[in-house]
Amino acid sequence: MAENFIVSARKYRPDNWDSVVGQKAITTTLRNAIDSNQIAQAYLFTGSRGVGKTTCARIFAKAVNNMIGASPEELAFTIFELDAASNNGVDDIRAIVDTVRIPPQVGKYKVYIIDEVHMLSPAAFNAFLKTLEEPPAHAIFILATTEKHKIIPTILSRCQIFDFHRIKVKDMTEHLQYIAGQEGIEAEEDALHVIATKADGAMRDALSIFDQVVAFCGKKLTYQDVISNLNVLDYDYYFRLTDLFYQENISGSLTILNDIIDKGFDVHHFVTGLGAHFRNLLVCRDAQTLSLMEVSDGVASKYKDQAAASDLRFLIRGIDLVNECDLHFRASKHPRLLVELLLMKLSSLPQNIREGEKKN
Repeated sequence: MAENFIVSARKYRPDNWDSVVGQKAITTTLRNAIDSNQIAQAYLFTGSRGVGKTTCARIFAKAVNNMIGASPEELAFTIFELDAASNNGVDDIRAIVDTVRIPPQVGKYKVYIIDEVHMLSPAAFNAFLKTLEEPPAHAIFILATTEKHKIIPTILSRCQIFDFHRIKVKDMTEHLQYIAGQEGIEAEEDALHVIATKADGAMRDALSIFDQVVAFCGKKLTYQDVISNLNVLDYDYYFRLTDLFYQENISGSLTILNDIIDKGFDVHHFVTGLGAHFRNLLVCRDAQTLSLMEVSDGVASKYKDQAAASDLRFLIRGIDLVNECDLHFRASKHPRLLVELLLMKLSSLPQNIREGEKKN
């Protein structure tokens, strides 16, 4: 009988500091705090979804008790988790308050992890405050939230606050490459880069998308298959359009837009993607801003080639026109006409720049 499938987000969930992706500064600080025995009694982990807040809380709870690799049964007497999204009342907090005075049966500390802590009711916060202010020496509280601004200042003032940032596309791509290797999957770098970009800084989302495209593509992930499955617009459209703009080819630009619409792509996403394309061309003109691009090496070389032949004035004015179209998009009764007008203006831009030079 085949083994039950385990989603990658669970199967490859980090279980030690070295396996945490993209939060090096935080993991180093927490590890050093444990090694030097400078352990606070309350921590607040804040950041967007899927960046490793709960994962780091669990690793910290194991590490502070020297129980990395311990079984769930052993950890049950040491680590206590509460999901405040569904357990946000006074009674739920009182259950913690009633047990926190009892010393741990295993390990040195009892660690309480409260996820989505901003969901606690005002009465629950008040019931929790006294315990957080004067906890017993064996108790550590780790609060995790995606919305720090909703937590009352009296709670914040009693915590060491760690801000988890969005995970970089490069870090996610490398981690996905590692997982693909572990699973015996042949994956193109551009394909994994699309997945990482689509995840928008959340490692958990990247792994969920990875599972989805593997189910579609099988043991070989290609760039074309991934963009087809995720309904992502190919970079090539923007490169072709930019060439047509420089050629002042209005009809060719409108034909490409029609092809994009016929394939079911959202026109507004196309507009924002075009703005991102011009922005990438702008930043890759200077070696100092190359690091601001989050694209694969193969795509980066295409940007460098097109940027070398680009006009700075065209790019700046082009971004301005795209932004203007974006601002008016939602209010427009004819969004397609609005975007077509944008393409006409961009195709006429090189001539306008030339005429401006003559006047000067």
